[in-house]
Amino acid sequence: MAIPPFLAMTAAEIRGSFPLPPKIGWMACHFSPYSVGLSNLPRNLPPGALLILNDITPIHGHHPEVVADQLMDCVVAFDCAGVLLDFQREGSEETAALAAHLVQALPCPVAVSESYAGLLNCPVFLPPLPHHIPLEDWLAPWKGREVWLEIAMDGEEILLCESGTTIRPLLHPTWEDGFSDAALHCHYRIDQEEEAVRFTLWRTREDVDALLAEAEAQQVAAAV
Repeated sequence: MAIPPFLAMTAAEIRGSFPLPPKIGWMACHFSPYSVGLSNLPRNLPPGALLILNDITPIHGHHPEVVADQLMDCVVAFDCAGVLLDFQREGSEETAALAAHLVQALPCPVAVSESYAGLLNCPVFLPPLPHHIPLEDWLAPWKGREVWLEIAMDGEEILLCESGTTIRPLLHPTWEDGFSDAALHCHYRIDQEEEAVRFTLWRTREDVDALLAEAEAQQVAAAV
């Protein structure tokens, strides 16, 4: 059985969706540019939703206790399933200190992105599995930790030429025909060019379902 993922949704997407998916995530609370707390806090959420805080607005002098109180109010009022700290700006001592505080202060599971989860007693939130890497290898560095896995529909391009190999992401690839790789849970095509070979990899909905099923078997606790 595949893990039923949380679907991260903006306020506009939530307002425009009826019925809502069974598991949603609020995308997202931000560090306020005008105060020491947060902005874009939800006004209403269905029970069991995931509350997401990201750092698209950089942290700068924000107060951990104020942030914790604001998140606590939402968690209690809306009976949230957990909080996800999706922090992508690396190397911030302020962010590390806030993550440590929230893990201790909040009464629900708090998952933290891998850049800041290392020394914390919390679930670790891993970025999407690259198409060319087996799931078991992706999870191996976090063996023994509870893992939450980000799932994305983006693709990947691998360009193999005489000077070496380059790998880059592809946003929303539109290929429909190609070969299937059951081990990597993806589809791919190969294009021979004059001085290179181009591999294009992407995941269909069926591939994502298969990936979620393996993630369940690998003891991944949640997917977003």
